[in-house]
Amino acid sequence: ANYFTDIKSIAGVTRMTQLNLVLFCTILHCNSKLQYQEDNPFRQRIAEVFSEDGEGNMTLDDFLDMFSVLSEMAPRDLKAYYAFKIYDFNNDDFICKSDLEKTLNKLTRNELTEDEVRMVCEKVIDEADLDNDGRLSLEDFQHMIVRAPDFLR
Repeated sequence: ANYFTDIKSIAGVTRMTQLNLVLFCTILHCNSKLQYQEDNPFRQRIAEVFSEDGEGNMTLDDFLDMFSVLSEMAPRDLKAYYAFKIYDFNNDDFICKSDLEKTLNKLTRNELTEDEVRMVCEKVIDEADLDNDGRLSLEDFQHMIVRAPDFLR
């Protein structure tokens, strides 16, 4: 096995030319945000959302799309859309109580009690659910983050 084969298997990247793989490795090496990705409790979910197959097997195009969205230059609405998708664990186009529970448990690394998680989830839905259907739509989510300008930084 050589370096490029190892990187392909580690990165989960399929069908990549050696030139594209060199570009991929350069981006991996040069981007300081990837250090953050190693400790990010959402790293698998991020890969799933940005991968074309939804399983986290990222192509080079998927990888570049991800970095485009994570860029400081990306529009806020685009960042909000992908943040919403990341938190929508069951992929039903809504953030429901179970999605919020998973999100909160990942953010706190399971350090909250079940009652604390339940209370926080109820409070979020109570404050952000504009149409009172018990779940957050993309519109509800965008309205919520407008009130928290540092959310997408």
